[in-house]
Amino acid sequence: MQITGMLHGARLLRLVDFPTAEVLGPDASEDQISALIHRHGQVFVKPLFRGGVGKKGKSGLIGRATTLAQALAEKERLYFVEHRHGHAVAKANGVTFEGGVPAEHEVYFSITDDTRFRAPTLTLTHRGGVDIEELPRSEVATIPFDALTGLKAFVVANALSDIGAPREIVSPLVQHLPKLWELMHHYGMTALELNPIRMRADAGGRLTPVACDFKCGFDRDDPRVARLGLPDHLFAADVGAFEQEVNQLRTHQGQSDVFVINERGTILAPTFGGGANSLVTEVLGEAASISSDFGGNPPYEKMKQVARICYRHFLAQSNVLFVIGGKSNNTDIHETLRAIGDALREHFATHGPTPLYVVVGRGGPNLVRGFGALADTCEALGLPYRFFGFDSAISEVVNYAKKVDDWMKAGGRALIARQIGLRDAA
Repeated sequence: MQITGMLHGARLLRLVDFPTAEVLGPDASEDQISALIHRHGQVFVKPLFRGGVGKKGKSGLIGRATTLAQALAEKERLYFVEHRHGHAVAKANGVTFEGGVPAEHEVYFSITDDTRFRAPTLTLTHRGGVDIEELPRSEVATIPFDALTGLKAFVVANALSDIGAPREIVSPLVQHLPKLWELMHHYGMTALELNPIRMRADAGGRLTPVACDFKCGFDRDDPRVARLGLPDHLFAADVGAFEQEVNQLRTHQGQSDVFVINERGTILAPTFGGGANSLVTEVLGEAASISSDFGGNPPYEKMKQVARICYRHFLAQSNVLFVIGGKSNNTDIHETLRAIGDALREHFATHGPTPLYVVVGRGGPNLVRGFGALADTCEALGLPYRFFGFDSAISEVVNYAKKVDDWMKAGGRALIARQIGLRDAA
């Protein structure tokens, strides 16, 4: 998830007229906080984290206040709090103040793509406000629906009937929940979750669903995301300089998905395709510097810029430049490998040579021309290389790259250093 919490979530939900809790940001004045407490009786103070960070409530990172003094004390406690969840560590930068919503019923709702159904799928339960994994399956509805027709009211009604939801919450949810598919579909989201939705009663006893927490993820390569005008920093969840540089190159063509695995990794592996990325990340482990997906037929200039950034951050420590991907349908392999080779030539000219072994495994249009262009570069720079075509199993190519890395560590790096005229192979 890239956006969590109601600070931005409330704004997004208002686009489809979905009711939300009243929320103030970290810049709220004391008078505004006091007025919020007066209107709602209490406020919840929540730290602001970049990206999705789970288990905040169980970690005691949600404050409750019924007076201004309590609210300010919770603000001081949580403003820069550090949260550890598993191996993930995140540091807050600000808090939100959210008006309390009294309710008897809480609901969990999410939409995401489910590989079991190959369709968007809603998950719904009337036992919200808890970890959905803790609930019995009989109380959780998981229903796929057709993306072309969208989330219809009868789908929500059937789901609520299947799990035995109380009758009084059915009609309000049937009216409001289909709006969330409009939000997800029209703005390039890949996942959306509200937990909890609290069913607030009006003076006449009629219930209204009110979103009290929000999470969503985006496909950053979908141009519909730009309709929201969200600031770029929302998508930079605890990333370093390398990821930020690559993310700035996002365009409508070509992907730019990167994550640093090991800053001291010895295999620099620009990868093309999600399947290849999963295999490479698993097999190489901490030997890999980065996990990446640069597929989607990137144009020459974009691929060259991406390669430049990768080289500047990781080439000096790398034993192997490992370019790997499956057999593509539309990626021009010649343009991709020519860009990678030209960037490598320019990097050597600017920063000096470094001992390196180049391994490539690819398939797709203009493959032979691409291999020829990169081979010319490697030979001009005096670097050893080994290329594998579309008829080679990716798993075997990945294992070959690991063996080359081991050989480089066992003396191969020093040998290549002497061949390209370097005295120090370290």
